[in-house]
Amino acid sequence: MNLAGTGTLTRLALRRDRLMIPLWALVTGGLVASGAGSLEGLYGTAAERAEIAASMTANSSMRSLYGPVFGDSLGGLVAWRFGTFAAVLAAVASVMVVVRHTRDEEETGRQEMLSAGAVGRRAPLTAALLAALALNTAVALIVTAGLAGQGTAGALALGLAVGGTGMVFATLAAVTAQLTESARLARGLAAAVLGLAFVLRAAGDAGTASGDSVLTWLSPIGWAENVRAFAGERWWVLLLIVAAVLVQMAVAYALTARRDVGASFLATRPGPAEGRLATGGALAWRLQRGALLGWSLGFLLGGLVFGGMVEGAADIVGDNEQARQIFERMGGQSGLTNAFLATMVSLFGMIAALFAVGSVLRAHGEETSGRAEPLLGCALGRIRWAAGHLVIAFGGSALILTLAGLGLALSYGHDLGPVLGAALAQLPAVWTLAGLAVLLWGAAPKAATAAWGAAGLCLALGWIGPALDLPQAALDLSPFGHLPKLPGQDMAWGPVLALTALAAALVAAGLAGLRRRDVQG
Repeated sequence: MNLAGTGTLTRLALRRDRLMIPLWALVTGGLVASGAGSLEGLYGTAAERAEIAASMTANSSMRSLYGPVFGDSLGGLVAWRFGTFAAVLAAVASVMVVVRHTRDEEETGRQEMLSAGAVGRRAPLTAALLAALALNTAVALIVTAGLAGQGTAGALALGLAVGGTGMVFATLAAVTAQLTESARLARGLAAAVLGLAFVLRAAGDAGTASGDSVLTWLSPIGWAENVRAFAGERWWVLLLIVAAVLVQMAVAYALTARRDVGASFLATRPGPAEGRLATGGALAWRLQRGALLGWSLGFLLGGLVFGGMVEGAADIVGDNEQARQIFERMGGQSGLTNAFLATMVSLFGMIAALFAVGSVLRAHGEETSGRAEPLLGCALGRIRWAAGHLVIAFGGSALILTLAGLGLALSYGHDLGPVLGAALAQLPAVWTLAGLAVLLWGAAPKAATAAWGAAGLCLALGWIGPALDLPQAALDLSPFGHLPKLPGQDMAWGPVLALTALAAALVAAGLAGLRRRDVQG
């Protein structure tokens, strides 16, 4: 009886995610599968591949970012260049799927309604894990099929490593969903562990080129790396992934059997909204200050790490003209150092857009969970309530980009003004995507989560598009494609002012829609 209704809930979960799961699987698996073609164009001969493999293995900064190169075949270079990031993408998607169909359902009250029927205690968790399994299976199949021409064994090993990493974090999310009272905190805890896993792997690989550092072995991402696809596969490493999945799944099932629907093991502190919480802005700050602190520290550390790689930018591409052209397409000018800096600040800008969108949608979550309605029933207007969250979304994105620019400049050692200015020049595009989130939330709240898709598309276009040689028309779909590529280019105020005006118009339209529609509960 504990699993009664699992099939029905699984079909419901897959139907609700009928767009998200296929799209995320195609993007993650397609990123790896398409990598063979792009790398073959860059390093077409065995000598070129051997040279880049030796160069990357000797560069500790690049090892910390991508890991060591275990094989200089085309498949080995694909596993090195795309394997780590594909594993991270699979992990992020898995966390989102599991939390959405567990703690999200409880937080909104839908799970309590479903549990009144013939639904077993463990059925919702099982359905969520099966949905995550479908996602990661699809990713593994796409990777395996896309790279089969480079070697069936290596392609299968890489596919299982990427999909297996996704399942490790799916079961981790199943545990955090039992521990916490809110879906946001469940995702935050899982994301913190994912970030720690990436840092451990990066620190271990920076210290040794063998991939056998203790720190690397403490990270599930390091396990995926040490499967060593296309380089004498270590199949036994997959047993670590399987063991982690089984242990975490057992813990999640044990926890879900010991709590009521809607309850948690880490209870939140109750308390009245008094003193410094007496205004909508102060409440928004209390709700979002933890996330802002985490993003700020992450951007500062990221800036310090990437800034230390600037001096070695020439070593990254060596004498390979095509690799140089990719960086220049991303950076927008001919100087390789400036192109590298411009690429990094653009990447920070695209990631900052995720913070801004998430901060705006926090207000949407407060509304749909029913917590906003009692506030708005008092002497607090809708615009003032929304403004508190928007100040954090727009001001917070400016803060984290400032910290990223400072980290880049301090670690690079000079050009503080130009680098900091280049980071802040990303704000109009960030604010445009945040404005789109405000518009969707205010005018079409049921479609508000589509803002995540827009931000993800911009990230994919900006980071992967130049490497895949996408046409400029496709790259221009992102607001980041219209910004001046700083440092290196002359400042172009026209696009900056136009995007800023567009962001303001989107916010105004969204707030107008919020004033006119009913509050959701």
